[in-house]
Amino acid sequence: MEADDVAVAGLDTPVGALSVAVTSVGVASVGWGMPERLAGRAGLPVVDDAERVAPVVDQLVEYFDGARRVFEVPVDWRYTSGTQRTVLEALHAGVPYGTSVTYGQLAERSGTTVPARGIGSIMGSNPIPVIVPCHRVLAHDGLGGYSGGAGIEIKRWLLALEGVLPPTLDFSPDTWDTAPVPRSG
Repeated sequence: MEADDVAVAGLDTPVGALSVAVTSVGVASVGWGMPERLAGRAGLPVVDDAERVAPVVDQLVEYFDGARRVFEVPVDWRYTSGTQRTVLEALHAGVPYGTSVTYGQLAERSGTTVPARGIGSIMGSNPIPVIVPCHRVLAHDGLGGYSGGAGIEIKRWLLALEGVLPPTLDFSPDTWDTAPVPRSG
């Protein structure tokens, strides 16, 4: 692979700070937290290039506002490989906004021999969450896991935003607070 650099940017979302890393090829990484953290993981020289990151940031803002259902930015798959890439590409191309699949269904759709549990591990290693929508992959008996940000509550929020899950009585994409809920007991 040829030498490249990465431009990073951050944005505030209803579910917390989100950062993007964009190479000359496309969006290579999306992460929960501040852009500096993502830049360090990229392993590439960081450049200040607002023009490069603007389409990705703009489309994510539109998504979180409920105005975008399809991301139209190129993806740089450099932080994926082999079976992981095959599964993530199948997810990206075949599970649209407002739909979901089980881990087993995604294994079948990807044409791999990876068992459902392995698909869950691949979802947990997805370097481009939201744009490559690992939140749309569910366990056969519930939500399954989610490794981004505040975890399963973010997955629940994203699925509610897309209309896959109805909000619970105390949960709404419009009013969700990212502060941890105190637990008793």
